[in-house]
Amino acid sequence: MLKRFANGSSRAVSEILTGDETWIYHYDPETKRMSKEWVEENTPPPTKVRRARSVGKQMWAIFSDLVVCLHKVITAIESQREKTGIRGILLHHDNASSHTAIRTRELLENSGLKTLPHPPYSPDLAPCDFWLFPRLKDQLRGRRFSTNDELRGVLFQAIGDISKEEWKKCFDNWFTRIKKCIDCQGESVLKK
Repeated sequence: MLKRFANGSSRAVSEILTGDETWIYHYDPETKRMSKEWVEENTPPPTKVRRARSVGKQMWAIFSDLVVCLHKVITAIESQREKTGIRGILLHHDNASSHTAIRTRELLENSGLKTLPHPPYSPDLAPCDFWLFPRLKDQLRGRRFSTNDELRGVLFQAIGDISKEEWKKCFDNWFTRIKKCIDCQGESVLKK
């Protein structure tokens, strides 16, 4: 893969579709780090109420900048690439059970979409896990959403606000992590 995509510098990198899913809560409280504040000497610290995540949550499947399920991703790519369809597109996702399920494998096989291999137990190699989801959740943390539609609108806006340069940095980082994984003979990059 590193050779094929010239360590990430090849224009063919745009043919990689990477994705994963995550839970997004209607309310996820700020972390301690996010709610820190300075107080003057001899001033009592502010009272903080411990808040729990809301019961309302929604599973989101995000593929690069597409927020839809896999069959819809395939349809969207085919409509955007009228002449070539999904030919040449490589799907990267981790080894979660939903990605290796028989129905998923059959869908991929029937569509002709090829997949890139992913080492087991390597969330540090999935761009959604090491970059996109933490970024989105940090932006949403501490905000309340009363409906799924309201959450969806803010999520789409947050993804739309990510610049091409930031996506490029993410993919550069991804290729660096892949090289480290190879150098570490498959061990988790986070361990090194």
